[in-house]
Amino acid sequence: MLVYLDNCCFNRPYDIQDNIKVQIETESKLFIQKKIKEEKFYLVWSYILEYENQSNPYKIRKEEISEWKQFSKVIVKPSEEIFNQAESFLSYNIKMKDALHLSCAIEAKADYFITTDNLLVKKKSLISKLNIINPINFIEELEI
Repeated sequence: MLVYLDNCCFNRPYDIQDNIKVQIETESKLFIQKKIKEEKFYLVWSYILEYENQSNPYKIRKEEISEWKQFSKVIVKPSEEIFNQAESFLSYNIKMKDALHLSCAIEAKADYFITTDNLLVKKKSLISKLNIINPINFIEELEI
């Protein structure tokens, strides 16, 4: 199973953990990463993920997230098709970086786009080519 974790998902463990939902999302995301290391799931990495991560002002976070590139089975490079697909998502009030993430996941033929961004999850019905899901719901759906 091919999964794409977006930047907010990768950064969830670094968020303030006072909220129970944030804590459960963090644990779910860490569980998914464990399964990636065990090769139960396969990770998609993309140029937009790389770009966003390199913009992270926190050196340790940036370095730790960058380490996940080595576990990826698919690396998506920029293309006109990805950019055009992303532009079409702008009409759904999706930000350009998010649209690029979605387009990269579609290009890679990811089975799941895993995100902690509630606005993206709410728009999943608009993007039929991709299963957009929160890490908690991903684990529930697969009954892991």
